[in-house]
Amino acid sequence: MTSLQINPQSLADHLFADTADGLALYSQSGVWMQVNEAWYRLCGYSPEELARISLKDLMHPDDWKDARPEAPLPDSYVQKVRFFHKSKREIPVLFTISRLTGNSPETPECYVLRTSELSPVQEDVQTWNRIKQQYRLMSEHSRDILYYTAPDGTILDCAPTIRRILGYSPDELIGNTEDVLYCFPSGLQTEQSDSAVNEEGARQVKLLHKDGRHIWFDLIVKTIFGDNGEELILKIGQEISDRKKNEQFIAEAQRIALMGSWEWDISSNEILFSDQFFRVSGIDPESAAVHGILSLVSEDFHLAFKEELDKALVNKELSFEYRRRKETGEDIYLHIRGLVTYSDQGIPLKINGTIQDITDRKLVERKLQETVERYTSLKKYNHDAVFSLDLEGKILNTNLMAQEMTGYAVHEMIGACFTKLFGTEDITDILEASLKDTSADKHIDKITDKYGNTVEVLTTIAPIIISEVNVGYYIIAKDIREQKKLMIEKESAEATNKAKGEFLAMMSHEIRTPMNAVIGMTDLLLETTSFSPEQREYLNIIRKSGDTLLVIINDILDFSKIESGVTELVEEPFDLRTCILESVDLLTPKAIEKNLEMICAMSQNMPFTLLGDAKRLKQVLINLIGNAVKFTSTGNITVSVKKQAQSQGTVELLFQIKDTGIGIPKEKADKLFQPFYQLDNFMTRETEGTGLGLAICKKLVQLMGGDIWVEQSDEPGAHFLFNVVLKEAVREAVPLPKDKTAAEKASGHSLKILVAEDNRINQLVLVKMLTNQGHTVRVVDNGSEVVEAALTERYDIVFMDVHMPEINGLDAARMIKEALRPEEYPIIVAVTANALKGDREKCLAAGMDDYISKPIFSRTVNETIQKFFSFQQA
Repeated sequence: MTSLQINPQSLADHLFADTADGLALYSQSGVWMQVNEAWYRLCGYSPEELARISLKDLMHPDDWKDARPEAPLPDSYVQKVRFFHKSKREIPVLFTISRLTGNSPETPECYVLRTSELSPVQEDVQTWNRIKQQYRLMSEHSRDILYYTAPDGTILDCAPTIRRILGYSPDELIGNTEDVLYCFPSGLQTEQSDSAVNEEGARQVKLLHKDGRHIWFDLIVKTIFGDNGEELILKIGQEISDRKKNEQFIAEAQRIALMGSWEWDISSNEILFSDQFFRVSGIDPESAAVHGILSLVSEDFHLAFKEELDKALVNKELSFEYRRRKETGEDIYLHIRGLVTYSDQGIPLKINGTIQDITDRKLVERKLQETVERYTSLKKYNHDAVFSLDLEGKILNTNLMAQEMTGYAVHEMIGACFTKLFGTEDITDILEASLKDTSADKHIDKITDKYGNTVEVLTTIAPIIISEVNVGYYIIAKDIREQKKLMIEKESAEATNKAKGEFLAMMSHEIRTPMNAVIGMTDLLLETTSFSPEQREYLNIIRKSGDTLLVIINDILDFSKIESGVTELVEEPFDLRTCILESVDLLTPKAIEKNLEMICAMSQNMPFTLLGDAKRLKQVLINLIGNAVKFTSTGNITVSVKKQAQSQGTVELLFQIKDTGIGIPKEKADKLFQPFYQLDNFMTRETEGTGLGLAICKKLVQLMGGDIWVEQSDEPGAHFLFNVVLKEAVREAVPLPKDKTAAEKASGHSLKILVAEDNRINQLVLVKMLTNQGHTVRVVDNGSEVVEAALTERYDIVFMDVHMPEINGLDAARMIKEALRPEEYPIIVAVTANALKGDREKCLAAGMDDYISKPIFSRTVNETIQKFFSFQQA
């Protein structure tokens, strides 16, 4: 075709003048911009008369309802309507509206209106030709897609613009069903189920571009009739992809921000809500329709919200926060904002606003407030002085304790330099150093108060960090004058206790060393046969007196250790039945001598293995059973034990020792457990004692979590009861000796033994005991000699005194074990006059294998040797 340069204005004037149809240009605001003669003839109005009426006045009200004139005119519209002639006669016309595009920005938006009078005959046939011409004209110049289909969805024709917008040529689509244009195979029906109709009757749908992209459109669907009167479906689609993206962007932003939107038309009192509004607020849409603008808040906030609305109409802005209880019982916090729009006359027209869920912000604010209140409370009620400083060391704030410590009022300290006020070193250097050196705060150990007094303080410096920037420091100063005084007193008490412990160790050593000689030599004499019966009687008296004296010494040392806090209980597995039976068996011979019956009863549900100090438990039992034997002349002694309670791995046991002896008067019973107390006023002095036994028993029982008491009854004799709390343990086999290398080295029944002892009498006692048993013995006087002897010769066993000149026994044992190979180790047995808590552990930690305390008995030495060597002594 030949391209012609035609003047658009000339073409428009020609169309307006020569067409038989009525044509008019009509603005969106209702102004007739240009009208042709055919239009005037159709309606019967002159130009002056037509200018005074609107398009609405020309159309029948029923037809006008379909056109929705209260909204902007549609871009495309084709419909049979009835026009009113000036004479009020109804004229059926085919009415077409199309928006005029391509105008300059200063030209007001306008529409082309076209009317063709329909006669009864032409209404369904002749007019169709005009419609097709008009459709073709619009389809060629429109920026929208236009196509019409048969009722079954077959595309009969489409505008050329479909190539530019969707990439298809008309030939590719005509004859195919419109499903090819939709994202779903079910076509428009599926799209309709997921979209909403706007005010112009358009439905938002996604159409499929030829390259596979999805494009959003506002689609208008109208029913028209063809040349033969057949029903056709006209579809006009306006692309809204950019608008849809903006809507999705706004919706997503609102979703992320937990925000919804609303708009209130004040004049009509109509309010519009976004879908996100209901999701955020939790308000029921039906309730919102009832309450109007007040539906933005819960009913209990209606009055307060109404007051804020009234203020907003004057102040232009609305801001209202409230709390709402959800159906789940959870509280959410909502913030309503709004901006008021006014007319030129200053009359409020509408309010556009948002509602936002600010629960997270409220929680943060609450936590921040709690933090501030905690800090304020901490500073206010802190027992230490707290100073807030800036980077230059000026005091920004402080607390009442600082006022009490320094004598300065809080307002006197604020703004003052810490260095000048309290006479400390240059505070800025100390503050800067504290960031790298944690010991820098030790430079502030004294503060001079307002009256010149020196206050000793313990200081902590902490930086104040805000947004990763150091903006200041805290100085926390504790007045340690009273604490220092208490520390001195504590150190003094500890020194006193240490002196007591050292005194007890010395007393134990000094007393037991000569007792070792007395008892040891007596044992040796009793083992010989070269003396008369009278001499044997004398020796038995000496031996008995030595044993008695040893019991008294042990009681005094035990009580002194308990009183000074030296005594601690060990915790190791032991067999309860064995512990009880050994205690009873030990005193049974004495009971038999006095013709007393000894009865022992244990309940069936007793645990086998317990954790505790079996030695101390046995000490309590022996003391109580021994007293029963002492003070009972005829009858019996009953020892019983039963399980009192059991829970969470512990067992409470109740022990009872009952005799038929002289008994205890009620008025004396409460004094029995006092130290050094004896019932001399009614007892005979047939037995010896210190009066410490029951006092020691009470202390030991209390250490084991129990108590001891006497139960009075009308029956003769005394009835003692005590309970203890012990831990349960898995019963284990008794472990074998840990070192058998020395036993493997011994040949025959004679052992090679080294005795390390600096006391001549104790040397003699131990050597005689060992040689009498057939062993070869060498004696050394100090620690250096024992190390030299052990490293130059092989010995099966070493009896090592702990306290020796030059090198003590502990260090000597370590040196021997470090110098020799394991297969060359001798058995090292500690021999000490100490009997304090921890002595045994110290010896074993030094590498020794066993521990015996003075005085030494032949039986003890023999049992110790048999523990490590399997043969029987001769």
